Amino acid sequence: MNRRTVARTATIKGLGLFTGAHSEAVIGPASAGEGITFIHKNTRVPAKITNLSSSPIDAFKNLPARHTCLATNNAKAITTEHLLAALVGLGITDAIISLGDQGEVPIDDGSALCFVREIMNAGTTELEGLIKPIVPTESISVSQGNASIIIEPAQTTTYTYNYEPNNNSPLQRQRATWEGEPDDFVTKVAPARTFSFKHEAEQMQSLGLFAAFTPKDLLVLDEDGIPINNEFRFDNEPARHKLLDLVGDLALAGAPLIGKVTATKSGHALNHELARKLAALSS
Repeated sequence: MNRRTVARTATIKGLGLFTGAHSEAVIGPASAGEGITFIHKNTRVPAKITNLSSSPIDAFKNLPARHTCLATNNAKAITTEHLLAALVGLGITDAIISLGDQGEVPIDDGSALCFVREIMNAGTTELEGLIKPIVPTESISVSQGNASIIIEPAQTTTYTYNYEPNNNSPLQRQRATWEGEPDDFVTKVAPARTFSFKHEAEQMQSLGLFAAFTPKDLLVLDEDGIPINNEFRFDNEPARHKLLDLVGDLALAGAPLIGKVTATKSGHALNHELARKLAALSS
């Protein structure tokens, strides 16, 4: 599989979702073989599952994973999943991403659209050499309760996310699929925003988080599953965003994936577990 990087730097500025601070991510060209690497405090933090941080935000130390953060020594790369998904979606295998003082990737509107737009504006360029994809030869699965992810051998890559809400959720079952085409990622996956219910957003604010955001900035749903001061971009936007997270998290396996991925009710924790298994295949 061909290696690809950005043709010139692409800069995204905004607020960090969890730090609430002004953030910046500068995506720059990389040499073949560098992979996706974040830089914070002059320290390189490769986008690999071995650098996953379990508690980069103090308020989350006793809570399930709600985003994907990396760390090496005192350097961090916080909330990386949307940017990583954009890179995978556009076929970028090598890039250097410099982060601001807080080490958090800007959240923008909670989708991957801002990253996709800036990368497309910067353009891409082919690199010498090839990258060996991860190609499972047998089924691989992870599960927890009624949540699961299964990868089956296939000649092309397909991601499917089945969103099955909890019993007390007003949302209906939804499905989203991406078959690996960059154009489809740009139009059908990248625009899907992260979402939370009103009680979840209030819980986060009680922990001192999300103070800089309102439902006009990020998608918040009321008790009936209706966006507050906002509108869905797609009828199945929650499923599409969960798929986006899945694509970004599995990038931590360190190489492109060729296989059929089917996820049901999974979140970051199961995504991370599967990334570990995929990384073991490429080692």
